Formats: sequence, C-alpha cells, structure tokens
Amino acid sequence: MNIIIINGPNLNLLGKREPEVYGNTSFEDYFQLLQNQFSDVSFEYFQSNVEGEIINKLHEVGFSIDGIIMNAGAYTHTSIGIADAVAGITSPVIEVHISNVYAREEYRHQSLMAKNCVGVIAGFGLKSYQLAVDYFTSKKS
Repeated sequence: MNIIIINGPNLNLLGKREPEVYGNTSFEDYFQLLQNQFSDVSFEYFQSNVEGEIINKLHEVGFSIDGIIMNAGAYTHTSIGIADAVAGITSPVIEVHISNVYAREEYRHQSLMAKNCVGVIAGFGLKSYQLAVDYFTSKKS
C-alpha cells in the first residue's frame, strides 16, 4: 500500500510553533514513528507553504497512489484551487487536522475540500494521521 501525506503551510514548524495547540514533536520525528508503526505501508511525505506546489503534487500522485492524507492547513478554508484539485483526482483523500478546528476561530469551521474527501479527522493531535492510515490499511483486500 502506498500512502502520501501532504502537509500545507506552516506545518514545517511543528514542534516549534504554538506547542500548546500543535505539541512539541516535529513532523519529521512523527513521520518516523508512523513508518515504524506501519512497516507494511510505503509512505511518501510532502510539505509546502506554496498553494500551487500542493496542487501540482496532487496532480502528480492523484491517479496512482492508494491514499492521500492531507493537512492543507489554512488553505483548507481558503483554497478553491486545492479543493478543485482534490475533486479532480481519483485517489482517495482524507482531510486531517491536528487541532479541533471547530473549537477554534469561526473561519476555521469551513473546509472547501471536505466534500471531496473520504472523510475528515480533526482534534486528535498528530494521532489524527495515524487514524487516517488505519482507515486506509483496513480498506485493503
């Protein structure tokens, strides 16, 4: 099974940025833990602060990969382009958020891409990514 995790803006600062919201672990450290926990999964990781690069990555992998776990960060609430890219590909996408976006500012309560995703997981910290991997691995035949 091949899964890519795509992280959007400011997620490169995990472990440093607002630890009271996002925790103290860098995503690179967490990614290693995921790879160890799911040794039968082939993972790829991509992070960009640039909207167009995220769209390009979705176009590149979105017809061949088994699953996409996407934390578009703030672009979740603002990017019609990313929402359209998710709608235009055939690989299943799970939208993930580390924080509970519904317990935060009201503008974070709307996701432009959620309607084109298999599901949305929010509020479980970095474990949100593990829950998404669990879904994909339980779907394999």
